[in-house]
Amino acid sequence: MADKIKFALALLLLVTGVAGFYLLAEQAMILRVLAVLAGFGFSAAVAWQTEPGRQFFAFAKEATTEAKKVVWPTRKETLQTTGLVFVFVVIMAIFLWLTDKSLEWVLYDLVLGWRKA
Repeated sequence: MADKIKFALALLLLVTGVAGFYLLAEQAMILRVLAVLAGFGFSAAVAWQTEPGRQFFAFAKEATTEAKKVVWPTRKETLQTTGLVFVFVVIMAIFLWLTDKSLEWVLYDLVLGWRKA
């Protein structure tokens, strides 16, 4: 039950920060943005104290660790792959154009005879 109350408080703090942005409409933009950031920060701090919050932050930390393990392609590999994609697109465009023109010739000239003048 304590986690639910803390989570509700975190949501209330977040909403208060967003409401502060609109209530401070007469103030400088920096104060309005700081109100939102403060609401978000306090909300995150309270949410961190709940069990689901701790699980979420642990998951986020593990996800960051896994993302660092990703092996990104080199510039050469990226350019080669991009080149292959462009070549494939051109080949498919030519193939589809030839297919379209062939079907057009077969249907309109041979089958229907519409193009004979």
